[in-house]
Amino acid sequence: MEAIYRVEGNRVLVSPHAAGPWNPRMQHGSAPASLAVWAAERTAAPVEMRVARVTIDLMRPVPLSPLTLQTDVLREGRKIQLCAVRLLAEDTLVVAATVLKIKAQPQPLPPDLGEAKVELPGPAESPEDPARFSSSPFVTGMSLRAARGRFGVPGKAAIWYRVDRPLVEGFSVSQAVRAVAAADFANGTSSVLDFREWTFLNADLTVSMARQPVGEWILLDGESWIGPDGAGLAMARLADEQGYFGRAVQSLVIEKR
Repeated sequence: MEAIYRVEGNRVLVSPHAAGPWNPRMQHGSAPASLAVWAAERTAAPVEMRVARVTIDLMRPVPLSPLTLQTDVLREGRKIQLCAVRLLAEDTLVVAATVLKIKAQPQPLPPDLGEAKVELPGPAESPEDPARFSSSPFVTGMSLRAARGRFGVPGKAAIWYRVDRPLVEGFSVSQAVRAVAAADFANGTSSVLDFREWTFLNADLTVSMARQPVGEWILLDGESWIGPDGAGLAMARLADEQGYFGRAVQSLVIEKR
């Protein structure tokens, strides 16, 4: 199948397109993170709501094998809904996520309360970044354009990302899913270590959004901090062509190859 996943009830079939760069038999973290958002968006709410915050804990490496999808509502309210999403592989919990949704209610804000604009080249003005160091199937389903720096090259960078492959068969890619799919690339966007000599995989991902992104392209304006004892942080400001709208943070596990 062309899509990353096919969902049949609570059973999730996984295509080879989900594979990531760290292990060819395991999924890229962006894939199950996006699936968790997809599931939360389809959880019925009493009023129209949108995703405001996503927290993904990668409990185990996620294999390229069928998964079981479980969803629960942890809190139901008039203004918020907190969803729990779990992915299991052969009865083993591999992903635990919470997704906070907030009631969509347009507000008459002061006219001078504007968004921070992006002062970097847009996707049309940024050169293509082939991310040659990581030819994993999931990465090949994304388009990358470098507004500053290069993906996977040590140093601060700002990269535009576009999801090109369907996530779930039969469903369009939502704006929240676009944001989270891009956000999981924060550690590659802002790497300070050489990928050929180090691994710096993320154990989690948290994405917070002040509003829904607009358009297909998501910018990650990133940086990383590396600690002396095997831990680190990858962080990114998220933007679309209208301005900045969110932030992403990953906890990194640092190891010498």
